Amino acid sequence: MRVFTFIVFCLFTKALLAQSPLSSIDTDTVTTSLNEVIINENRLQTPFSEQNRNINILTKEQIKNLPARSVSELLSFIPGVDVRQRGPWGAQADISIDGGTFEQTMILINGIKVNDPQTAHHSMNIPIPIGAIERVEVIRGPAARVYGINSLTGAINIVTRTPDNDFYEGTVQLASSLKSKEEGSGLYNGRTIQLGTGFAGSTATHLVYGSHDSGNGYRYNTPYNNSKIFYQGKIKNHHEGLWNLMGGYTYNNFGANAFYAPPNDKEAKEIVQTALFSLGFTSSTLNRWKFSPRLSYRYNYDDYRYNQYNLSLFRNLHHSHVVNTEFNATYGTGRGVLGLGIELRNEFLISTNMGDRQRNNYGLYAEYKTEFSERLTANIGAYLNYNTHFGWQVYPGLDLGYKLAPHWRLYINTGSGQRIPSFTDLYTNGGGNVGNPDLNSENAWYTEGGLKYNNERSFVSISYFYRKITDFIDWTRANTDESWRASNFMQNQVQGFNVNANWQLSTLANSNWYLGLAYNYLDPKVKAVYRDPVMSKYAIESLRHQAALQLSFRSEPISFSISERFVERISYKNYFLTDVKLSYNWKKYRLFLDANNIFDTSYIEASAIPLPGRWFNLGFNCSF
Repeated sequence: MRVFTFIVFCLFTKALLAQSPLSSIDTDTVTTSLNEVIINENRLQTPFSEQNRNINILTKEQIKNLPARSVSELLSFIPGVDVRQRGPWGAQADISIDGGTFEQTMILINGIKVNDPQTAHHSMNIPIPIGAIERVEVIRGPAARVYGINSLTGAINIVTRTPDNDFYEGTVQLASSLKSKEEGSGLYNGRTIQLGTGFAGSTATHLVYGSHDSGNGYRYNTPYNNSKIFYQGKIKNHHEGLWNLMGGYTYNNFGANAFYAPPNDKEAKEIVQTALFSLGFTSSTLNRWKFSPRLSYRYNYDDYRYNQYNLSLFRNLHHSHVVNTEFNATYGTGRGVLGLGIELRNEFLISTNMGDRQRNNYGLYAEYKTEFSERLTANIGAYLNYNTHFGWQVYPGLDLGYKLAPHWRLYINTGSGQRIPSFTDLYTNGGGNVGNPDLNSENAWYTEGGLKYNNERSFVSISYFYRKITDFIDWTRANTDESWRASNFMQNQVQGFNVNANWQLSTLANSNWYLGLAYNYLDPKVKAVYRDPVMSKYAIESLRHQAALQLSFRSEPISFSISERFVERISYKNYFLTDVKLSYNWKKYRLFLDANNIFDTSYIEASAIPLPGRWFNLGFNCSF
């Protein structure tokens, strides 16, 4: 019934909003050049090839070839991004960059912040089916000058599709580990259905996607039930302005065995609902000025049940509300572009565990992009912040780039950032965790230098960075009989080296090869402020080595990809993961088979949670 209702809605919307359709080119077969990608940082826009930052991009073509069913799984294939899954297939994951914690990374959708103030465990509750994604951008290093607080180690921006023609798309998937359930009969399995449509006209585009994922998990008490709906609209007005509308909702119900308090939370369950809405307008009618006001709202509901069969033991109910108001402007001068911005962020929490909480944040941005010569470019700016709990701070930043040759760029950037404690850090009390209302905010200084090569078909980047964080927040305890307590535990210093290379190699008109290689080395050091030894919850989980290889080949009608990943953490054993994907394409139809972790490796990314072994996924996609 839900599928029928969704199809009727799509047909009704098309009849109502239909415009002159564009050419019905199958854009999935067109290779996107990185030189064509524009990085939109809310105020300034810069082509990818001219960026003076360390930025990684996952394109739509790469997403199509990866054996992933959720945004979290997609991110695990991006170098430098550390994905620590508690539940696979989008149930829950913590995302960090270059040795930071999951609370220090900013998550955005089309430039809109979606971080959760209760806890960043919920920042990946993203209402976007994979089919609606155009690309994923990862900006490494403090991005406070661009995005403000809580972008201490970097930012991840998920960019959704803008239809250039009318289309309808549907995907169904069936998955299984082919292993018997621990209790009861049958095999562990899952299923997915995704439907989407896009309408493109002369004055408006509309994108609608919906998906439903469900399954009985991969071990005891890991079933999941996840639904998403997403809408995006872009409408021109009569004054050369553009309205941007976006809305989404996700419902996630999953077994949380060993998520937070192993081994006693074997019967835990969690229900999460997230809604997102934004309205923005872009106008460029006043000579060199361009104005972009935007209003966004995010709601998150979190119901954690320590024992789903006995709710009296321990249960947390949280409702978080975030209202974000932005006004961004740019002014073009003869020598560069000036960007200005004001942000007002209001955060509210209603919680059975932490009480009713509220705080406000006010930010003022200023940055300037200029060319000193044909070879030397610079971005300089600062973010002035006032928080009702933590007072005033200012965070400057500078990016420099020098064009050595037509395709070679040398760059260096430096900047600072801040992470304000979450409500959980400050006020939680129960479930083995105790907050600390006297916490200070984390502050970081970062410097990076690197060399890039970029042309139409290849990209190579080599870089080195150093980051120092003061008042680093971690959860500590002296022994296992005590509760974890949040504290400004230490100074955290990380230096790292990374190499990233991608090649798109075409041999014949209807075939091509793609090769991606990446390696990251991190050397984290911590200096505790305590003399007595304590146990740390997150600092010891940092990556040490991370390597990835992806090879894909397409020769119509067959396409094939293989991905190999190696991960070594400070506190866990290292492991290799091998994933493959095979597709058969016929006209507008595609049949594909994924095999994840084909060597059935046992591994852990977070806490004491063993993640799935070998897993198979059979899917069918059609697009008109």
